[in-house]
Amino acid sequence: MSPPLAVAGHTDEVLDVVGGTLTDAERGRAERFTRKRDRSDFVAAHLLVRHCAAEILGTRACMLTVVQRCERCGAAHGRPWLAEAPDLSISLAHTSGYVCAVAGYGRVGVDAEHATGGPADEALTALALTPAEATMVGRDNRGLIRQWVRKEALVKRGELTLDRLREVDLSDLPLDDGMSGAQEWRGRHFTEWTAGTVIATAVTDEPAKLRLLGG
Repeated sequence: MSPPLAVAGHTDEVLDVVGGTLTDAERGRAERFTRKRDRSDFVAAHLLVRHCAAEILGTRACMLTVVQRCERCGAAHGRPWLAEAPDLSISLAHTSGYVCAVAGYGRVGVDAEHATGGPADEALTALALTPAEATMVGRDNRGLIRQWVRKEALVKRGELTLDRLREVDLSDLPLDDGMSGAQEWRGRHFTEWTAGTVIATAVTDEPAKLRLLGG
């Protein structure tokens, strides 16, 4: 069985490499973005996740249909899955000008956010961090965002919710700025990287392969 695969890159680089088409539901969601950049990020992420899955499945990305259906309201959003391969888990993320995706068997989740230097946002710290994490992060905004994307990836795996972020303590994981690598935490494998101001994390059941487009 192929290991999980995470792929990421700047939106323009991804759109230069990947092709394919979106479903009517995805196109409808893309058209609702008022800014062209946001629309491009959405499209790139949804195409990229198909390519991740296609490599694992040994098929073509154009053969795969990404489905999103909210369990609460039935609308076309929520955790994505593949109509042709529901046993293969997928996850995607986009932040201004940068996108990433992961596919693998078992649970997967990925998140990415821009982070600048400077003081951490006190409201976000109170919302997301345990006392031990807050002590470790201090006033470092990049450290705060590192913890935030880790927990967002766990949310996307379906094992955490946004109103319970402070119930999970990740203070055992290092906060090395500029880090790129993999580490294990309680049976979960965190694959982490940075790209300029972007901080990203993919969480999988098994160690993941990481491919960064554009160098």
